[in-house]
Amino acid sequence: MKKLISLLLAFVGALSMMAAQPTIEFDTKSHDFGTIKEADGSVSCEFAFTNTGSEPIVIISANASCGCTRPEYPKKPIAPGKTDKIKVTYNPMGRPGEFNKTIKVRTNAQGKKSISLKINGVVIPNSTKK
Repeated sequence: MKKLISLLLAFVGALSMMAAQPTIEFDTKSHDFGTIKEADGSVSCEFAFTNTGSEPIVIISANASCGCTRPEYPKKPIAPGKTDKIKVTYNPMGRPGEFNKTIKVRTNAQGKKSISLKINGVVIPNSTKK
């Protein structure tokens, strides 16, 4: 009987550990900068998220598809129910025309460990007056 109770307690403990997972929910996963001028320099946006799970969420990494895009993310765990943001900066210098960039965010979240954030827009080149 003691062995059966011990096994049941271990099973219940395992189930509760499986249920206690961090989850992440972004307000939006894309941002359209519209038309921007190369001469105006870098532009930034923020992707807000909430830890909707019962354990702290950790942003392991945030990597952009190109060196012209720089993500900044929280390095400390975000407690359940708390919100934070990932700031993404795009440098349009020398990149006239349309752009579509992806930022791959890796977390300790339950299920999907990797989330893609997207930015896009059109860069108007510097005018060349003589």
